[in-house]
Amino acid sequence: MRHDISKGLPKRRARVLPLACLLFAGVFFSLPLAAQEEEGPLPGAPPQYEPAPQSQVRPPEPAPPRKAPEVDHHSSGISKEPPSIPADQIIQRFAQSEAEFRAERENFTYIQTFVVQTIDDAGAPDGEYRMTSDVTFTPSGKRYEVVTYAPPPTLERVSLSEQDLDDLRNIQPFVLTTEELPKYDVTYVGRERVDEISAYVFDVGPKKLEKNQRYFQGRIWVDDKDLEIVKTYGKAVPDIRKGNSENVFPKFETYRENIEGHYWFPTFTHSDDVLHFQSGGVHIRMTVRYSEYKRFRSSIRIRPADPQPPPPQPNP
Repeated sequence: MRHDISKGLPKRRARVLPLACLLFAGVFFSLPLAAQEEEGPLPGAPPQYEPAPQSQVRPPEPAPPRKAPEVDHHSSGISKEPPSIPADQIIQRFAQSEAEFRAERENFTYIQTFVVQTIDDAGAPDGEYRMTSDVTFTPSGKRYEVVTYAPPPTLERVSLSEQDLDDLRNIQPFVLTTEELPKYDVTYVGRERVDEISAYVFDVGPKKLEKNQRYFQGRIWVDDKDLEIVKTYGKAVPDIRKGNSENVFPKFETYRENIEGHYWFPTFTHSDDVLHFQSGGVHIRMTVRYSEYKRFRSSIRIRPADPQPPPPQPNP
């Protein structure tokens, strides 16, 4: 989230950018925020979507709030038990599964609801940005996103930046594919249960920060049976500080659920963090919900044909 102290504003307040124009621009942007600590870029560009048809304002259906569990991710009940197969093999296998998952998710429609709030000293929201959008397809099969609900934003102490939008689309539903694996250091930590799932735990961080790139830094949990990522905890890096402009990003936690077959799709992201600016901290809360996954089209996989056996030789 952006905080600019060069505009002559009162201390700890930043000018609200004209976010409403982003909401109905036709091209969908999801929006992560900003927090503290290290810096780092982000992998490849997201898929381009066809401009959405005219938005239809539709208030979102209420969903029961899901609160992320209070867990110390650096000293929780992680055992140091070694994996049943070499850690390098686990990493290669879940990265391959992630590549398949990313392609498979492109065949689904779903609803995305994004909410970010600033929190005052009494623990009550004093500003909010909310947007609900449908991720769907045209009759010809072109993928696009359309905003269906977006009340006027009331954020005043921070504003959402282009990096926030990029992080919501790429970092918070973090996918570590075989193609992106060389950009990261992945270190085996141990084993831990996530709800009823026994999982391997890995620490993940970018090997190198490159200009205009965004990366994930944190921890991932991998199901020890399907070798699929089921949970991530960390933040988008790098934080960006240039002169009087500060753009920092929060820690977040993303949960996945088994939607179809052995694929685990992101369904819930939660953040409750303090963004540390030079003028002081800003407490924010953020939730992202991905709901109503529905398959739109089937995957077509071309496999090499089995070699044909030689024709039988005639008896003499």
